[in-house]
Amino acid sequence: MVVLGMANAYPTLIPGLRSPFDQVEGLVYFGRMVDKIRLAAAGKLPEAWQAARGTASRTSFDARCCRFLNIEYAALEAEVLKGGTDAQWIAWAFAKGRRPSEEELEVWNGFMTKRGWRDAATQRLHERLAEIGLPPGTVETMFEFIDLDEGRLKPGSR
Repeated sequence: MVVLGMANAYPTLIPGLRSPFDQVEGLVYFGRMVDKIRLAAAGKLPEAWQAARGTASRTSFDARCCRFLNIEYAALEAEVLKGGTDAQWIAWAFAKGRRPSEEELEVWNGFMTKRGWRDAATQRLHERLAEIGLPPGTVETMFEFIDLDEGRLKPGSR
């Protein structure tokens, strides 16, 4: 399996790629997924990342987000590539899939932003840190790791 961010030197800087913490209509990660779709179509996403896009892996954040919204990744990709805005794409997702309640958004955001902290993803987080030469505990969640790996977070600044 190709590891995200590891094909390039740490940090992996990709202009136009949002933090997974950024929200669209109160939903974390959706904007990042849209950015990955646009960047891949423009040939600006690292080749090593292509295998991890979409829903190829049931545990990928893209797959989780699509399941949460009850939409197909390929349909979202087609919609995004037509052009538009975050507001249009999230409205499309809510109309074609489902619109989560405020409580569901709170649970989703809590789950996603804490993934890797004392759960089944902790070991993978430690492996990812080791791959870029940092010790366990440098960051505590996968979202923090993504921001660290992409230069938005400095080691020891959390």
